[in-house]
Amino acid sequence: MTRSGAFAATVAACIAGCAVGPSFKPPAAPSVQGYLPDPLAAITTPATTGPGGAAATSQRWMPGMNVPEQWWKLFGSSELDTLVGEALRQNPTVQAARASLRQAQETAAAARGSYWPEVDADYSVSRQHDATGTLSPALASGQPVYTLHTAQLSVSYLFDVFGGNRRRVESLESSAEAQRYELEGAKLTLCANVAVTAMQWAALAAQTQATLEIVASERESLVILRRQYELGSIPQTDVMAQEAAVAAAEASVPALQRQLEEQRHSLAVLTGQFPSESHLTPLDLASLELPPDLPLSVPADLVRQRPDVMAAEAQLHAATADVGVAIAAMLPQISLTAQRGGTATQPSQLFAAGNTFWGGTASFSQTLFSGGALRHQARAARAAMDEAGAYYRLVVLQAFQNVADSLTALQLDGAAMEAAQRSEHAAAASLAATRSNVENGTNPYLALLNAQQTYDNAVVNLLQARASRYSDTVALFAALGGGWRAPQ
Repeated sequence: MTRSGAFAATVAACIAGCAVGPSFKPPAAPSVQGYLPDPLAAITTPATTGPGGAAATSQRWMPGMNVPEQWWKLFGSSELDTLVGEALRQNPTVQAARASLRQAQETAAAARGSYWPEVDADYSVSRQHDATGTLSPALASGQPVYTLHTAQLSVSYLFDVFGGNRRRVESLESSAEAQRYELEGAKLTLCANVAVTAMQWAALAAQTQATLEIVASERESLVILRRQYELGSIPQTDVMAQEAAVAAAEASVPALQRQLEEQRHSLAVLTGQFPSESHLTPLDLASLELPPDLPLSVPADLVRQRPDVMAAEAQLHAATADVGVAIAAMLPQISLTAQRGGTATQPSQLFAAGNTFWGGTASFSQTLFSGGALRHQARAARAAMDEAGAYYRLVVLQAFQNVADSLTALQLDGAAMEAAQRSEHAAAASLAATRSNVENGTNPYLALLNAQQTYDNAVVNLLQARASRYSDTVALFAALGGGWRAPQ
């Protein structure tokens, strides 16, 4: 290679590698060592026995354990598996996110076309009559009437000297990457919403059934009391108190049924169905399994496990590249254009000798005055980059908050479950003893009424505590990224 050729190659390489504006560097992972101020206990609550079923078992933390990709299968419900599968296939939010991803990818692919010269082919035919009495003939033959054929090939190329095009492509590719993470985040949120909604629906169904049984029991008691009153064995105040208890129990049923139907409607929409056309039935709360092992990721790894954090990082990347685009717009633009073609009265003569033409243009342009527009656009791009950086930090903080909230909830859920079980055990024993005393005549009937109400409330509280352990376990899986991992 000659010296001039080597010099030209060096200059070309320098130009190709030049790109103005800040270079993006992924933010460092947080240096915090834990999610909560105090260390976690080894297990969430001591194992107990009783009517709590699987929800009464203890859960233990597993530091460094990853969340399974299909974490919802840990609850051992084929019905839940089916609901999640239907939602992933049919939910419009996920479908829209997939379409947005395709749009972003195609937009980035279109922008990469700026790396190559633009080649245009033109062909035109015109019929003309020259005013030969006034003007010279257009044709060499002097004929005033003629058909003119023109074919032309044009090649133009904008030299990306300062990397403005490369920065624009970098921004669009980062936006497409952010959209890919948004899709993963939408899928994770959808799976968590389906699981929690199904569990709440199951809990409401169990609570409604328990309330209906309470109403039936209260009505039977009212019938017995009215007979005893007619026989003169009890005062009317006992009957009135029982009537009030029956009315209060009956009044709670419509509200529970409304919540039950609202959960069914929500689950239908999450699975992409109209509420009127869905044929869903509540899960059996007692059939759900409580995962005994709870994953606990290293805090430094959390940012790579959350699609929302990675989406915010990609948006920061795009905003950083946009600064380079704005700076490049302030610098000179160099372009080269070349044309080659032919003109003739017959298509077969287009490229005959004397009928061809060619031309080339090299241009150099530099904005000298724009009223400060370019300068302010560059400042606006830097402000947008700062905004994206602040938003990224906010998303990271919220991610750690989600995990901390879930850990706290699960610790307290275990204690609440144990307390609810003890309350139910004590209320059941008290009810049995009070019923025996009433039958023996040593206690008034109002004592039995109070014991029954206490037991009923304990049963409902136990159902709610059981449902909370399931839904808060789902929240932990989602807070840890739901088994998703950022590509390396």
